[in-house]
Amino acid sequence: MSNIQFHAGGLAIEVRGLKVTLGDTQVLRGVDFHVPKGRIVALIGPNGSGKTTLLRCLLGLQTPGAGEIRLFGEKLCPALLRRVGYVPQRLSLDRSFVLSVREFLALKLRETRGWFWQPHRVTDAAMKATLEEFDVVRLLDRPIAGLSGGQLQRVLIAFSLLGNPELLLLDEPTAGVDTPGEHSFYELITEVHRRHRLTVVLVSHDLSMVFRHASRVYALNGVICCEGTPEEVMSADSLKQAYGIHVTPYHHDHSPGHQHLHVQ
Repeated sequence: MSNIQFHAGGLAIEVRGLKVTLGDTQVLRGVDFHVPKGRIVALIGPNGSGKTTLLRCLLGLQTPGAGEIRLFGEKLCPALLRRVGYVPQRLSLDRSFVLSVREFLALKLRETRGWFWQPHRVTDAAMKATLEEFDVVRLLDRPIAGLSGGQLQRVLIAFSLLGNPELLLLDEPTAGVDTPGEHSFYELITEVHRRHRLTVVLVSHDLSMVFRHASRVYALNGVICCEGTPEEVMSADSLKQAYGIHVTPYHHDHSPGHQHLHVQ
């Protein structure tokens, strides 16, 4: 029997001793990770550090070799996953993929899955609030495979929030989005968090956005190397623990008034 102890109440996510081996590589080596309800938490770390693997475990898509996961105080199970929204790092669609944005979004809700025989007005009415909130009404008749990176991410956010989840997981959600779109996207996530009182876990390489929007940061590299407020974690010493001995934070401007924090 496991001797792992979990805290009562107040946590959206609690992970203890999580280990995952993929092939010959132990990707997660005993991860402890907890996320209080209602927070925006950022997960940072170098490529291959296990960030996506950790999210896959939280979604029930990857079976850990050891450790335990609880969501909302309960052991992970399919019923709990209905309370979780997810935006993947990227969604690769062949240009011949025929679903429209309306048809894609309609797959999420039980009452709209009959879109192929329902009038559009019935399908749209069931999704009205989310369509308007994320400004995707104008995209409904567009083929989803023909959207720009920014448009697709907006549609994926809308899809993830249909059904009103309590927890939103985002895996590098601005991959393939230009700099102005990236900035707008993070502002949108912050507004979604405020309006819906969601718990948000955000994986990102853009440390300036993490610094601006997250209330707590976890640096992962097989294990949690350091954790704390953005001010605590975004120091040279803390970043070296996650990214390596020669890593230091630095700033540069992509455009006037738009500054990014990166690592080198």
